Amino acid sequence: MSLYDYRMSIEIAKHDFPFYSLIMAAMRQADSENIILLSEAFPRVHAELMERYHSPGGYLGNEAPKKEEDNHE
Repeated sequence: MSLYDYRMSIEIAKHDFPFYSLIMAAMRQADSENIILLSEAFPRVHAELMERYHSPGGYLGNEAPKKEEDNHE
């Protein structure tokens, strides 16, 4: 890690993203070693990320897109 990483964490925190969305984003960008660590620390988040990744539009079960979402994909 570096000073740059620390400063970027401050910028990211300013956006007040939901916690689990940050974990999912970290998983998407993780290298082989870190994805193992993240998936062990957050197994349910990793399982949902993989399930949504392999589902059309990321929708699961009875979720349905809202009308305004259809126009933005």
